[in-house]
Amino acid sequence: MHLPLAEALVRLWAAADLRAELVELFALLIERTDHLVTPLDWDRADPSPIPLQLHGRYSRAEVFAAFGLLNEAHPFPGREGVFFDEATQCDVFFITLKKSERLFSPTTRYNDYAISPWEFHWESQSLTREASSTGQRYIHHVERGSRVMLFVREENRRGGVTLPFLCLGFADYVSHEGERPMAIRWRLQRAIPAAFVPELALAV
Repeated sequence: MHLPLAEALVRLWAAADLRAELVELFALLIERTDHLVTPLDWDRADPSPIPLQLHGRYSRAEVFAAFGLLNEAHPFPGREGVFFDEATQCDVFFITLKKSERLFSPTTRYNDYAISPWEFHWESQSLTREASSTGQRYIHHVERGSRVMLFVREENRRGGVTLPFLCLGFADYVSHEGERPMAIRWRLQRAIPAAFVPELALAV
């Protein structure tokens, strides 16, 4: 039986024993939680323009939907590993650390990895040049007022299930080497929690 939300809440509030049990359960779950998500800091006084949480886990479709890019006109977000959202001036990177030959072509098996809890090594798309508009936006994003947001997962699938991406939040450009692709070093604005160190294969 499906009840309207308002009616369900009225019934829940009337069940004092059930409410007390839920309070105890929530306290236990908090004790067992190895990390807590927090709102992304957009440096704005008003509410966040994107309903995503730092260190939350999301599918690619959920990220696109949060940016308002998943709708009837664009029902499928595609498989691109990067996109730039004009409305928020934010570059979003989807990063899979373990890239299988079956799912990733030689030109898309980029060398991406966490250097430390604060820094991440990422390779751009294979045709990105330093002098291109995209390359320059990556390098000068701070002074130009745009942002870079990283979403990372260890592998594409596990046990037949597609894995979600972990939101590492915003990152700032540190340096880069080469081009086509550009190997860029990013510094995260918030460190990777210790709970995620094994799955992100920290190179430290």
